[in-house]
Amino acid sequence: MKKLRNTLFVLSEDAYLTLDGENVVVNREKQAVARYPLHTLTTILSFSYAGASPALMGACAEREIGLSFCSPRGKFLARVANQSNGNVLLRRTQYRVADDPLQSCQIARAMVLGKLYNARWSIERTCRDHAMRVDVERLKKASQQLKELLPTVQQETDLDALRGWEGVGANAYFRVLDDMILNRKEIFYFQTRNRRPPLDPVNALLSFAYSLLANDCASALEAVGLDAYVGFLHRDRPGRTSLALDLMEELRPCLADRFVLSCINNRKFSEKDFERMDSGAVLLTDQARRIFLKSWQEKKRDVITHPYLGEKVHWGLVPYVQSLLLARCLRGDLDGYPPFFWKGERRHDHAGGHHLRRQYRNRRRTKTPAADRKTVRELRTARPKFRL
Repeated sequence: MKKLRNTLFVLSEDAYLTLDGENVVVNREKQAVARYPLHTLTTILSFSYAGASPALMGACAEREIGLSFCSPRGKFLARVANQSNGNVLLRRTQYRVADDPLQSCQIARAMVLGKLYNARWSIERTCRDHAMRVDVERLKKASQQLKELLPTVQQETDLDALRGWEGVGANAYFRVLDDMILNRKEIFYFQTRNRRPPLDPVNALLSFAYSLLANDCASALEAVGLDAYVGFLHRDRPGRTSLALDLMEELRPCLADRFVLSCINNRKFSEKDFERMDSGAVLLTDQARRIFLKSWQEKKRDVITHPYLGEKVHWGLVPYVQSLLLARCLRGDLDGYPPFFWKGERRHDHAGGHHLRRQYRNRRRTKTPAADRKTVRELRTARPKFRL
């Protein structure tokens, strides 16, 4: 039974992780400075160059604890994985579907619909909550453009064309992202999406959030027995977790982007939290990463109602639940993949996509998704604590 337990973030650049019995030990200068029981952890994310002992890697793989390594600046480096979970037939089905353009397009189309719908909801929510502080007409224009894209995407059967429509929707959304930033505009402004490296504070925050979300999605996919490196929307590329990038598309606007906007608008960061390098790159300071990770973990503990299952789940479990639904779809237990159509906190639909949600919720279900709903009810019993 999978539970939402703690995530251990290791931020000290010289920290070396070892195994002592059933505990992970954090060592600095050959001295143990902290220890945590393995059974309380679901993920370990290390931003240290020192690494971890082989014994700890093996223990994490055996217990299905995600162990990932990033550079101190947040660049993903590697992830420890155990033996492939699940039935090998599931992965063989995944590979066959990925090689079939028509079947790939059906799943990718659902993910793009989820992304566009959630992007539009995010814009509509800003208009609703901050009508006196934003250019409502400009935001409504972008929202209308996204609304008009939904039926076009829903009918698309060509993968390349679908990627093009996804790009059109992303451009419409990012054109008004700066309008959703309400505080300290002289520091936090958004002109265009840039990365590797990010060139302004907003892009630095977005890149860090996307990196964490991609890692969560990859771990969730591996947990249900899928291959995170073989996707449907993103083309295969050596070393790229294409399916994790597919899965996170529908979660970018409602989880990662809304989280970054909330941090900025609630004044959690200031100009001193960013370093400007000679190359033009803008990076988070050590203290800023601590603030970011603590807030991110708190966000993952928030409870929402899953739009398809109708059950209460933690935000941190949404990638896992969507991975389960994707696996059920590939097995043939569902007629299609149900994307994550986030409805927000209000009962009434203000994003113009109620027909899409109803269509996907009415798709054929078998006893397996019912078991998923039982699993979700049990998953929410554990409320994790943040550890740093």
